[in-house]
Amino acid sequence: MSSSSSSNPQWIHDVFLNFRGEDTRTSLVSHMDAALTNAGINTYIDQQLHKGTELGPELLRAIEGSHISILVFSKRYTESSWCLNELKKVMECHRTHGQVVVPIFYDVDPSVVRQQKGAFGEILKAMQTKYTPTQERKGWSICCRGGRVHSLKLLICLVGMSPIAAELVQQIVEDLLAKLDNASLSIIEFPVGLESRMHKVIEFIATQPSKVCMIGIWGMGRSGKTTTAKAIYNQIHRKFLNRSFIENVREVCEKENRGTIHLQQQLLSDILNTKNKIHSPALGTTKIEKRFQGKKLLVVLDDVTTVEQLKALCGNPRLFGPGSVFIVTTRDARLLNLVKVDYVCTMKEMEEKDPLELFSWHAFRQPSPIKNFSELSRTVVAYCGGLPLALEVIGSYLYGRTKQEWESVLLKLERIPNDQVQEKLRISYDGLKDDMAKDIFLDICCFFIGKDRAYVTEILNGCGLYADIGITVLVERSLVKIEKNNKLGMHDLLRDMGREIVRQSSAKNPGKRSRLWFHEDVHDVLTKNTGTINVEGLFFKFAKNRQSSLLY
Repeated sequence: MSSSSSSNPQWIHDVFLNFRGEDTRTSLVSHMDAALTNAGINTYIDQQLHKGTELGPELLRAIEGSHISILVFSKRYTESSWCLNELKKVMECHRTHGQVVVPIFYDVDPSVVRQQKGAFGEILKAMQTKYTPTQERKGWSICCRGGRVHSLKLLICLVGMSPIAAELVQQIVEDLLAKLDNASLSIIEFPVGLESRMHKVIEFIATQPSKVCMIGIWGMGRSGKTTTAKAIYNQIHRKFLNRSFIENVREVCEKENRGTIHLQQQLLSDILNTKNKIHSPALGTTKIEKRFQGKKLLVVLDDVTTVEQLKALCGNPRLFGPGSVFIVTTRDARLLNLVKVDYVCTMKEMEEKDPLELFSWHAFRQPSPIKNFSELSRTVVAYCGGLPLALEVIGSYLYGRTKQEWESVLLKLERIPNDQVQEKLRISYDGLKDDMAKDIFLDICCFFIGKDRAYVTEILNGCGLYADIGITVLVERSLVKIEKNNKLGMHDLLRDMGREIVRQSSAKNPGKRSRLWFHEDVHDVLTKNTGTINVEGLFFKFAKNRQSSLLY
């Protein structure tokens, strides 16, 4: 990203290729695309042959989200109003976002393009007269002018690229690699709503220039914590010679025998640019404290679950040098209180139009629903409750499906939640080490959402579950919320995840489940007398007076 703009986008592509397909697609562009791909450069190349002038939302987004745009000017480039409108958008992004622009001249002299002479200029004038109003004509004309360029003359054979041309293409690729900031982290394809969250944190960091600034990013699983941390890192990392982003701390520490040591070695390598052998976590922590003391650092630890993990990976971050920034993402608010962070970024549900826009990008590849799918889309978005993970997973699943298939999916979601979403959310539940806390969570999912905390606490304490501390732990872990008037609440998808855990314990026989809350299941068990000793509680409504009863 460029540092020239205060509202930089988060790049989703390294390079956008602008070219007239009939002139260059099967020659220069195909060769360049292969060379860019081989170099690991993420390139957006539009494979369609377009008519008309209006650019679609996906193409506009590709241009806006590209770090570098390559403009391949050819003799008959100006015959394509599509190319000219892409060019205009590229130059707009160059001015507003600091996007890097690399012009390449294929079988046309740069001076011809800059001065709009010869056939190139004549065709441009004809296009201006044919298609566009005065202001846009002027825009096309200005966009075709100068700057520093790569000049590639006609160096093509009938059978393919010549060795000289191939060498020049490779030189261009190497130049692009140098321009690309390889320290930036890749983020999600559609970062809707990310900008505002990111800038609030960056604004706070800017107020702490001479101290060690400790930031916590807290929220329920898959709410966008890691994406937000990456966006902040991408925005500020150039200010730090010493920097490191350690991802998936929980997963590495839990799944690898020497996971903590592995992460310590990665951190030392990132900061010191040397390989370090570590024989134990304790020795690793000592080495980190000694080597990092007094240095200005940017360190991000993603998905931390215990204070021990924090201590192992950074010791005492207050010993870092002035101006250092230390960022932790976690599902546990208590952890942030224990290390006394300076600022907590709380991940809330997406607001206003953002959920529908994010869902639409995944379901339709545009920022709003297509015709006849608006109401269905709003129903899905309401089900997802502003959770980015659910919007992405379910939106992608529905992409390209018929209206009838959409309706079928919605009916299924009412009874059986999406397995991909549930799998990710269940990590938070599985992370509860206390079985009583798990029981309290499942009880709230099935029976107590919207109920008074004191009322619920009294009932659960009577069952020996120590609900005073248990509910507090669930709140700290972002599994339960305390809402207005001290009522218990939680995200609908967390509720569904908890209920699915109960349902899966006996998918076909409700009488063997620990909790019953669904009317048909309760009715079936009571009328057929199929209940077992597994049933710990059930909730039902009397049809006549609509009163609710809980048996526990």
